[in-house]
Amino acid sequence: MTWLKPVNIESNAQDTFNAFIADLEARLADPATERPVLAREVLAQAMYGREYGQLAADAPLAALNLDSRNITFEAEYYMATDTAKFEAVKPLLWLWKNLDLTPIGQNPVLGIPVRRVLAGHIFKRVGRDFKCWQNVEFSVGYNMDVGNDVVVHRHVLLDDIGGIELHDGASVSDYVNIYSHTHSVLDGPDVTLRRTVIGRGARITYHSTVLAGSIISDDAMLATHALLRADIPPHGIAMGVPAKVTRFKVRPDGQEYGVDARTYPRDTGRKANPQFPEPTPNQTRVAGKEEV
Repeated sequence: MTWLKPVNIESNAQDTFNAFIADLEARLADPATERPVLAREVLAQAMYGREYGQLAADAPLAALNLDSRNITFEAEYYMATDTAKFEAVKPLLWLWKNLDLTPIGQNPVLGIPVRRVLAGHIFKRVGRDFKCWQNVEFSVGYNMDVGNDVVVHRHVLLDDIGGIELHDGASVSDYVNIYSHTHSVLDGPDVTLRRTVIGRGARITYHSTVLAGSIISDDAMLATHALLRADIPPHGIAMGVPAKVTRFKVRPDGQEYGVDARTYPRDTGRKANPQFPEPTPNQTRVAGKEEV
């Protein structure tokens, strides 16, 4: 049962929006579509109200920066990024990112369905009724595994280069950071990838951070401003820096779990830099204790 109420807009506007979404979906489903061309055409209309060719003649600098072939993402500089997979999704990530800066992206009645369409052609998997608000960032996009009825709120960072799972009904609040890679404290280029898992119905609340490899079980919660570097069991509520489980939700016994951190398959880690092929050893000691 939701606490949200339906909101309607004028029917002529809704019809126009529906036609735009249907056209976008049809063009993306067509193997003949050149994604960079599609993205720059949509952005030229959304940002400058004109055809791309006209924009290129009048304002070439603006036009060139709408074409994903003329820009770079941070992920393209990383060894761990799959070049072929990223090339396929890059134009759509550029479209998503820039549409969010326009009235289209800021309007939930249009922006959310557009992101849902784009997610279907970017993510590894996306279920029904995915609801993503504006200004969400991905590392590569193609390593997102998203279930049904997942909600991601504003200004979230989803660092999916090592893989992120968001299971059915998971909710990610504003300004959350979820990571799937770590750096050695002694050698920054020594990077390890670990899949991060958010279970069914789990809630990650405002301004919290989830570090790589963490497993948040079904119906668990991470409190505001918490920093999670471990796991949360089913129904657990973790809070603090570092986060510790201090409460459990009162739920009936005998439930079955899709994600239970005590048994869920754990990602042991994959090295992202061939210069550092071995598992990273412990490289710190507790402050105030002499080295052994």
